[in-house]
Amino acid sequence: MKTLIARMKKNGKAAEKGMVSAEYAVGTVATTSIAGVLIWLAQQDWFKEIFAALFKMLFRAFIG
Repeated sequence: MKTLIARMKKNGKAAEKGMVSAEYAVGTVATTSIAGVLIWLAQQDWFKEIFAALFKMLFRAFIG
């Protein structure tokens, strides 16, 4: 009986390790996808204009 319980515990831990790896893989794919979108946005002229206008407004608000 003890060996059966020990085997069940061992099998549960092995399956859990695989899930952790799968979660890391999903997180890595999501992170690289977001980074790709941000890089694409940074290369767009309209985004650069909006970003520059935002900073100008912030500087005017704080500096005067």
